[in-house]
Amino acid sequence: MQERGSYGQFCPVSMASEILCSRWTTLVVRELLCGSTRFTDLRRGVPKMSPALLSKRLKELQQAGVIVASRKPNGTVEYRLSEAGEELRPVIMGLGNWAQRWMESRLTLKNLDPSLLMWDMRRSLNAGLLPERRCTIQFLYSELPQAQKRWWLVVESGTVDLCNFDPGHELDLLVKSSLRAMTAVWMGLTTIKNETESGQIKIEGDPHLARSMPQWLGLSAFAPIARRVQ
Repeated sequence: MQERGSYGQFCPVSMASEILCSRWTTLVVRELLCGSTRFTDLRRGVPKMSPALLSKRLKELQQAGVIVASRKPNGTVEYRLSEAGEELRPVIMGLGNWAQRWMESRLTLKNLDPSLLMWDMRRSLNAGLLPERRCTIQFLYSELPQAQKRWWLVVESGTVDLCNFDPGHELDLLVKSSLRAMTAVWMGLTTIKNETESGQIKIEGDPHLARSMPQWLGLSAFAPIARRVQ
């Protein structure tokens, strides 16, 4: 009898698909490849995934030998890729490279998500290019609902924290943008220079931080991929 969820084929592509092609699984692996190890951090990378489904997918990946879980002395559980899981890196990156090259820009920017964008920007920000003092940078997406329009990146001692509430620090930089424009910049579909010149992005505050923003902001890992469609 064919197992539920099985394609019933001996082909290795079929067997791999049984593990990786269930909904959200590749995105969970993506988050682990990006360095997330705790359940709460994984959730921030897949904000529209329910906690129950995330727990289910993590258990399935453990059973498949893709990840290992360890409990720390403080009781928290950390998830890490096994050797087999780490070997999925070129597979997951290849999927992203393909989409960046071949999918139209309008499809790339169809499902905008401020929490995911800011979480990704937090991970890609190059803290080494910012002053050694604490830097507080606010992003304002005025078209969004009140609970989603304001975000802060606080950079101190090489650590980048993301807040969706006012951390109470003096601002060094204020970036006013539409969510679409900032997402397009981060995905490499346009540049900060183009968007500021067109008025889609406005930057206020420390002139040095403003000028160097294209360097310290960092972009998606897929941004350098040459696009074949627009």
